[in-house]
Amino acid sequence: MSNYNILNRSSYGPTPESMNRLEELGYHAFIEEQLNPVDKDDHIYKKKYDSFSFYSDQPFLNGKTFHYLEATLSDLWGILKSDKSTDKKSDIPPFEVCADTFLRAIYSKWQLRELLVQFWHNHFNVSIEAGEPIAVTLPIYDRDVIRKNCFGNFRVFLEDVAKSQSMLFYLDNVFSRASPANENYARELFELHTLGEDNYLNHLYNKWKEVPGAENGQAAGYIDEDVYEAARAFTGWTVADGQWTEDGHKPDTGAFVYMEKLHDNYQKRVLGVEFDSNQPPMADGRKVLDILASHHGTARFLCKKLCRRFLGDNPAKSIIEKAVSVWIEHQKSSDQIKRVVRVILTSQEFKDSLGTKFKNPLELVISMFRVLGLDVVPNMHLKWMLRKMGYKLFSWPTPTGHPDYSDYWLNSNMLLKRWNFMPLIFFNDWHKLIKIDFDVILPEKEISSKEIVDHWTEMILGDKDKLPLEHKQKLIKILLSENKTENDPPFTYNDEDRNYRFANVLSLILMSPNFQYR
Repeated sequence: MSNYNILNRSSYGPTPESMNRLEELGYHAFIEEQLNPVDKDDHIYKKKYDSFSFYSDQPFLNGKTFHYLEATLSDLWGILKSDKSTDKKSDIPPFEVCADTFLRAIYSKWQLRELLVQFWHNHFNVSIEAGEPIAVTLPIYDRDVIRKNCFGNFRVFLEDVAKSQSMLFYLDNVFSRASPANENYARELFELHTLGEDNYLNHLYNKWKEVPGAENGQAAGYIDEDVYEAARAFTGWTVADGQWTEDGHKPDTGAFVYMEKLHDNYQKRVLGVEFDSNQPPMADGRKVLDILASHHGTARFLCKKLCRRFLGDNPAKSIIEKAVSVWIEHQKSSDQIKRVVRVILTSQEFKDSLGTKFKNPLELVISMFRVLGLDVVPNMHLKWMLRKMGYKLFSWPTPTGHPDYSDYWLNSNMLLKRWNFMPLIFFNDWHKLIKIDFDVILPEKEISSKEIVDHWTEMILGDKDKLPLEHKQKLIKILLSENKTENDPPFTYNDEDRNYRFANVLSLILMSPNFQYR
């Protein structure tokens, strides 16, 4: 188990700094440090954050520094009331979250947190393309919902998501009211956020009493009737968006609000649990969240998904069982998720799985930036380049989020787009993403062509022998003229030719199968 492989799985990829830190602390202490991030110690990221400004061909964005990442709801909601004919302010908050996401993934010391933040963004997926209210409130969703809870308690997390402007608008619960309730949020709450499709039992049972355990208030899984009843429980959970209701206009502050007159107060039944009529405000919805968060099926669904994220497409049953046990034991703990992640990352199953998980495009690109130590200034060109590779950051159109299976990303069409990205970064500068000094990533100037290839192979792949000898020979030939040998320095006509040859070698190593896995 090499440090390179550990960092390839527990972070967005190794850097010299993270390799040294892992060596200094040892594996378990390193993971423990990552599980307990201290923001004031994130010096490199903070420096990049403070000096950041957008490069863009759009005047409304070009040269802008971060402004909305720490903004209040009042400031963000006010954007929706601005004159749409004269500005594009609603685009800026989500663009800032994208740029900050890139900066954190590349430069943050707290890499494990960044992996979990993206995991939970994907799990509780919303798309900024589904409406302006979702786009302008994305900084709050990222900051006060996802980041706040990524190591915390799942039940608390679940309610923060349910009350967030982003989710209320994305899954239409903002418009839900009694007779009839909108089912979109309730459906995804069961199918994607908690129990998962494995616990959908309508193909086996049509009536709630038929579901094993339901008559005792402990249904083994859910059917459509549970979704309908849960949807009724969340009526009245909405946003103060100024819209007209039968009782006049709502306030227009953007805040979460519970409107009793929109709520279905009659009795309900969810997973065999009876709900009496006329409960206190929000009690019905909170009871649904209590039931789902404590359900054994939710524990298994979430733990399996976390194991798939950190181990591989088919994680061993043994580690899933260990994770489930910790999840259930610590259901009331404020650090429930942290405890589960700890048991996964310190397991033998984790160590045995290193190097087998295929990188999605975001992981591939960020790991390239990190391993080469590139000076990156993120802009929206990177978001669009990732989109061409199939990764739609904060824009995945369906509630499922990005697929986390290798088969989705491992096909000829996707691979071609991934491979095209490498030379595009090095041979073009229209994107204005990186500044590369090849001397910085060479150990010294006067070394042989073979040593250069060995050095970059070890840097990028973790072992200079990871590439077959015949492949190495082809890379060496790129650096040589006909009368030179592998023990001679590279032959180049000028700096432009030198950079072209070096960029070819780096691109081809980065395209190798070994770099596609983590």
